[in-house]
Amino acid sequence: MSKSFDVVVIGAGPAGYIAAIRAAQHGMTVACIDEWQNKDGKHAFGGTCLNAGCIPSKALLESSELFHRAKHEFKKHGIMVGAVELDIAAMQKRRASIVRQLTGGIGGLFKANKVEGLVGHGKLLAGKKVEFTPAAGEAEIIDARHVILAPGSTPMELKLAPFDDDRIVDSWSALEFDEVPEHLGVIGAGIIGLELGSVWARLGSKVTVLEAMDELLFMTDRDVASVAGKEFRKQGLDIRLGAKVTSAKAGKKGVKVEFDDASGEQVIDVDILIVAVGRRPFTDDLCAEDSGIQLDERGFIVVDDACRTRVKGVFAIGDCVRGPMLAHKGSEEGVMAADLIAGESSEVNYDVVPSVIYTAPEIAWVGKTEDEVKASGRPYKTGSFPFAASGRAKVMEQTSGMVKVIAAKDDDEILGVHIIGPMAGELIAEAVLAMEFSASTEDVQRTIHAHPSLAEAIHEAALAADNRALNFVNR
Repeated sequence: MSKSFDVVVIGAGPAGYIAAIRAAQHGMTVACIDEWQNKDGKHAFGGTCLNAGCIPSKALLESSELFHRAKHEFKKHGIMVGAVELDIAAMQKRRASIVRQLTGGIGGLFKANKVEGLVGHGKLLAGKKVEFTPAAGEAEIIDARHVILAPGSTPMELKLAPFDDDRIVDSWSALEFDEVPEHLGVIGAGIIGLELGSVWARLGSKVTVLEAMDELLFMTDRDVASVAGKEFRKQGLDIRLGAKVTSAKAGKKGVKVEFDDASGEQVIDVDILIVAVGRRPFTDDLCAEDSGIQLDERGFIVVDDACRTRVKGVFAIGDCVRGPMLAHKGSEEGVMAADLIAGESSEVNYDVVPSVIYTAPEIAWVGKTEDEVKASGRPYKTGSFPFAASGRAKVMEQTSGMVKVIAAKDDDEILGVHIIGPMAGELIAEAVLAMEFSASTEDVQRTIHAHPSLAEAIHEAALAADNRALNFVNR
């Protein structure tokens, strides 16, 4: 007799495992199928985010920033530490330990919430049946009243620079180097490329980043991108814009990379080349042809605003559907899907999904950029405040960057907030909450902010939108 569940979730990344737990909290019987294997062949829940993305990259970003600050900034505080040495093995051991703790914690959460975690491959068949193939064993059919597809995504590969897991690598392998490359090449100056480039540049690599687009960080506000470009180059990142790679040939000692830019044909030799040109939905062998699931031209599963597929009772969430490929976006979609299955009202406000780049300085934003608001035709105003005028930023020796607020002229509603500076990823939460409640700049102006704090920069930027900044002279 086959197993039967109220909800079967395929995928245990941030979208899938959260959906499974939420469904179980509603009193439903839930199974969560996941086939992730780490490079040692062992299974772990958590998907790309916990195993090969968000968590391990932030561990290395934190460690590498401390290394950099110990070498270059501590003496400004009167702290003399002598010769600072790097133990890359210890740094990588710490990263791996954090990953194990968090991925192992998901198993504990499943047990506490009575979610049955199944290790193996899940495939949606017709009639909401799920084929489950264990890592070692024969396939079995599971009956499900509802199915949630959360397979995640995988790095995109370039035909001219195929991964060899040695000299030409993806973002996962780039987190596990056992030594610092002398010259590191990165194709793609997006979030992943800049974060990885920052890690290894701080640890001593010469880093060359090749970006095909003519502008840096096209998705961010132009004022923020301008500051970011200056800061990254000041840190030593060699960022080449409008650089279209035409060839990448790996040899025993490195990679010969050829590209075209405004100056013509160029050639560089690097020890290792990271390809970070984006990610694609991981829908390989996810659905049978007669399952009824439809993919769009880019391979994403077609869903409505509530993440319902065209098959009644089947949802799809996270990186495999439209919208930004962000762990927190996928988690909220998981909550929404489980709530809707349980018969409750639920939605995701896609207008206020924050994005963060964990470089130094950090970059974070929510809502529309100034160009987007201008294109909409809605009259608007802006206010900005530099961290150079922040007392807290000064004592932290982290004064680069600013906060920019964009608001409507007619009703003062905040339309976007853009931050580049210290702890931007934490500061953006205030802006997200404000916009969730359709707050105005006046609402933020009248909210008391602790002094001295970095959050005062948001307060001052909101004041500046009405030419009322108190700690900075607007020009």
